[in-house]
Amino acid sequence: MKDIKLLDRLGKLILLTFCFLGTYLGVKGKSEFVQEEYIKPNILLIYVDDLGYGDIASFPGGQGKSIAETPNIDLLIKSGMSFTNAYSSAPLCSPARAALLTGKSPARLGFEFVTKFEKDTLDWDDEKWIALFENKKLISPPITLNLPLEEVTIAEGLKELGYETGLVGKWHVATHHKVYKGWSLTHGPAQQGFDTAKETFGSHPYNGIQFSPELNYGEYPNDLLTNEAVSFIKKEHNDPFFLMVSHYYVHTPHLKGMQWIEDKYRAKSKGELSDEMIRYAANIELLDHYVGQVLDALDESGLREKTMVIFTSDNGGHPSYAHHAPFRGSKWNLYEAGIRIPMVVSWPGVVAANSIKEVPVIQTDFFPTFMDIAGDEEIDISELDGQSILPLLLGGEIDRFKSLFWYFPYYHPEGKAYDEALVDIGVEDGATSQTRPQAALRQDALKLIYYFDTDRFELYDLNYDPSESIDLSSSRPWDAKLMKEELMERLYSSKARFPRINPKTD
Repeated sequence: MKDIKLLDRLGKLILLTFCFLGTYLGVKGKSEFVQEEYIKPNILLIYVDDLGYGDIASFPGGQGKSIAETPNIDLLIKSGMSFTNAYSSAPLCSPARAALLTGKSPARLGFEFVTKFEKDTLDWDDEKWIALFENKKLISPPITLNLPLEEVTIAEGLKELGYETGLVGKWHVATHHKVYKGWSLTHGPAQQGFDTAKETFGSHPYNGIQFSPELNYGEYPNDLLTNEAVSFIKKEHNDPFFLMVSHYYVHTPHLKGMQWIEDKYRAKSKGELSDEMIRYAANIELLDHYVGQVLDALDESGLREKTMVIFTSDNGGHPSYAHHAPFRGSKWNLYEAGIRIPMVVSWPGVVAANSIKEVPVIQTDFFPTFMDIAGDEEIDISELDGQSILPLLLGGEIDRFKSLFWYFPYYHPEGKAYDEALVDIGVEDGATSQTRPQAALRQDALKLIYYFDTDRFELYDLNYDPSESIDLSSSRPWDAKLMKEELMERLYSSKARFPRINPKTD
C-alpha cells in the first residue's frame, strides 16, 4: 500500500510539473491548464435526492428530454467538470449516503438497505423476519439501522485536518427518531464529526405541508434548509469549511400548488405531459432555485474562488418520474439508471471549466479525494473501496486500483407490492419493477450483474450498449466467469452479509 501511495504522489508531482511547464511556455492558453498549486479550499457538497441522470437537460450524456429549467445548475456545469460515468454506491438512499460518508461500500459496512424505526429491527432467525420472505427463495440480511459511530466519516477526517464542518438537511443513516427520517439522538451528524448540524425538512412535503404557499409570478417558497446553508456560508470562518447541503428534493412526495411554475410547464408541454410530470418539472426548478441561492451566498461572501463545489445525486431517479434514457432501470436496481448519476465539480482556477470526464468514478471516491485535497498524506485506502480522483480534477488520469462494484441483497418492493410490480425492467418504464438480490461489477466498459436467487448473470458492454439490452454472457462466457470471480472476491473480502436460502421454499 505504501508503494501505491508513493506512485500516486509521484504521478501528481509529474502532472503538476507538466501543467506548470505548459503554462510557462505558453503552449496553450492559461485557461486550459490547472494551476500548479492551490490553497486548501472550502468544500461544498450539494447532495440532492433521487435526481435522474437526464433530469438536468444540459448535463452531458442524457437525451435532454426534461423540460425543467435549471439556469443555476446549468451555470455550474459550464463552470466545472461534468463526470458522465459517475456512480452512486447504491441504488437507494441510506446505503449510498453511508458509503459516501465513509469511503466504504455498503457491502463492507453491512448497510445495504434504507434505515427504519427501532421497532423494525429483526434478527436472521426471527419468525417475523422470515415471514417477510414468504414465497421467496432467499432471506435477505436483517436491516441495519445505524451507521456505527466507530466508522470515520468525511467530517471527522476533515476536522482532523483543520476544517470546520457542517451539515444541513437530510441524514438518513440512522434510526428514525419520532418522525420518518427524523434525526437519531445518538447517531446523528453531531456524533459523526459535524460541528454544525441543522435538522430541517425545509419546504419539502416531509414537513407535513403538501402545498406551496400562494406565490406571485417569479416567487418561490422559502426554504429553511437553504437558509441554514446560506447562514453557514456567510458567517465568519477562521478555517476552511466542509458543508454538506443535503436536500430532500426531488424525492417524492412532490410539492404541489406552485401555480405560476406549473402553468409555465403546462404551456411548455403542449398537453403531452401529465399533471404529475408537470409538477415534477416544477420541483426540479425549485431545487435549482435553492442551489442558486447557495451559490449566490458563496459569491456574496467572496468565497467562490476559494471553494470546490460538488453537485450530485444520492442515486438514480424514481421510475414514475425521472428521465433516465438511454439507461435501463431506475432507483432500486443495479441497471445503469439506478446507480449512474449526474456529477459536476466546479473549482475556479483548478478544475477546467466546461469540461467533461468519461472516466468511471464512484461516491466512495469522495472520502479519499477530500482527504487528499485537504493534505492528508497518510491516508490508508486498503480498507476503503474508493480512491482519490484529485488527479482527474487537476486534468490528469488515474489507474483504478479496484473495479467498481455494487451490492443489493434485497427484494424490492417490500411485501405483497413485489408481486404487483413489473417483472421486466426496461428504459423509462414509468412504474416500479421487481428487484431481486443482486450484485454488479464494472471493469472498463464491461459490466456484470449477478442474481443470487438464480445463480445467473448478465454481461453488457456499456460503450456499445448503454441501455444494457444485449446480454453478452453467452457469447463471452470467459469474461463473465472471470468478472463473477472478481465480484465474489470483492464481496468476500468486504465480509458481505450474503442472503440465505429460505428453508420454507427450498
